[in-house]
Amino acid sequence: MKNSVIHFKKYYAIGIVVLVGIVLAFVILHMEKTMRISHEDEVMEHEDEDYEKGPHGGRLLSEGDFQVEITIYERGVPPQFRVYAFDRGKAVNPDEVKLTIELHRLGGRVEVINFRREGEYLCGDKVIEEPHSFDVKVLAERKGKTYRWEYSQVEGRVELSPEAVQSAGIVVETAGPVQMKTVIELPGEVKLNADKVVHVVPRLSGVVTAVYKNQGDTVNHGEVIAVLDSRELAELKSAYIASIKRVELTRATFDRKERLWKEKISSEKDYLASRQALVEEEINLQTVKQKLLALGLSQTDLDTVSDKTDRSLTRYEVRALFDGMVIEKHISVGESVKEDADIFVLADLSNVWVEVTVYTKDLNVVKIGQTVTVKSEALGLKADGTLTYLGPLVGEQTRTARGRVVVQNTEGHWRPGLFVTVEIVQEEVTVSVAVPVDAIQTYRDWSVVFVQYGNLFEVRPLELGRNDGQWVEVLHGLSLGERYVAHNSFILKADLGKAGATHEH
Repeated sequence: MKNSVIHFKKYYAIGIVVLVGIVLAFVILHMEKTMRISHEDEVMEHEDEDYEKGPHGGRLLSEGDFQVEITIYERGVPPQFRVYAFDRGKAVNPDEVKLTIELHRLGGRVEVINFRREGEYLCGDKVIEEPHSFDVKVLAERKGKTYRWEYSQVEGRVELSPEAVQSAGIVVETAGPVQMKTVIELPGEVKLNADKVVHVVPRLSGVVTAVYKNQGDTVNHGEVIAVLDSRELAELKSAYIASIKRVELTRATFDRKERLWKEKISSEKDYLASRQALVEEEINLQTVKQKLLALGLSQTDLDTVSDKTDRSLTRYEVRALFDGMVIEKHISVGESVKEDADIFVLADLSNVWVEVTVYTKDLNVVKIGQTVTVKSEALGLKADGTLTYLGPLVGEQTRTARGRVVVQNTEGHWRPGLFVTVEIVQEEVTVSVAVPVDAIQTYRDWSVVFVQYGNLFEVRPLELGRNDGQWVEVLHGLSLGERYVAHNSFILKADLGKAGATHEH
């Protein structure tokens, strides 16, 4: 029993030792991992560089026993230089070192950065703007001795010959001011111009004897589009002929009575009665004449009525009232139609209406008389028009108002029923610098353009402002007068990807 207790205590002690060893090993490995991660946090690297690195992952520059490690730190802060100093591998008090770094960028721009102590390192007094692509000159002083180093750091840069630029269709422009329009887009639908739509009715009953136009045909003003055989017309023409004859007869009687009255042969009473009769017959003639003219007959038609045969008296010609197109036809040969039958619908499509849906939030922007742009993405159409009407009411269900735009349509491309987009200018301003929308590319997590320096093209991160669909305002990153790639910049981005450019810190 005693031996069993001794063996139990022995194994228990061994187990405790092994457990402590496992815990210590875990703690050591965790500390090493933490230290490694802390160095990686300070220096962001995308590939292994071929220069010597310091304990913080930065570029290590050496001369004799003195060394400086240059890092660019950007964890939670704008990019800044942090420099560590060493003597024979041991950290040096930053107060012993006076340091200046010059960054020489493309285009001749030089940035001078001075340093101050911040904890265990020297911190630069300026933000290091992207891209981190420049020639670096380092000047350090310690204990009366001066140290100088130079190196290059390249990022986001492509080289192309002028021939290659021309062959690729790359277009380079000069950054400058642009007049931008801030627009709102509203849905719309093309409609017939209701002021130029006519429903043709015959105005007389009859039987259709001829139809000259079909749906889709164009018509000219005054052109005959159908013919009816109308007994009602024949009666009116006959009444007109009879009225003409009565006027002629009454006038002859009046002339004779007037002559006899002047010769003192007949009485004045007979003269006045004959004149009264002539006036009444002339009134009757004018009444019948106006009825015929109202049916569309011309004065020429009336002048030849008496020469027509009995068959021609019934012929009624339906004519187009203006130049346009037949959009509806409801008539066939042999059909009997009434005077109010809707036999044709004609429309003048030389201009059309676009009905616009105006949302409540946009009512302060949309005004009658504004010039707007109407677009059809489906057909690739674009036209300017004028807002001629804005409804005074807002729909209870839709909470929108109705607007109307008049669009010229001489070529007939704007077809009624087509859904369109209506752009209305909300604001028109001139910005100091703007670039075309297709000049913008994405590089890492930036919006960039490629700036030209001779045969070199380098990415330039931008802070962007307003966008009108064609131009983008540049708030920061591109200066007035700089040359940049305005079109086909995606070719440079593709070449940049092939080059495998690094982001070196």
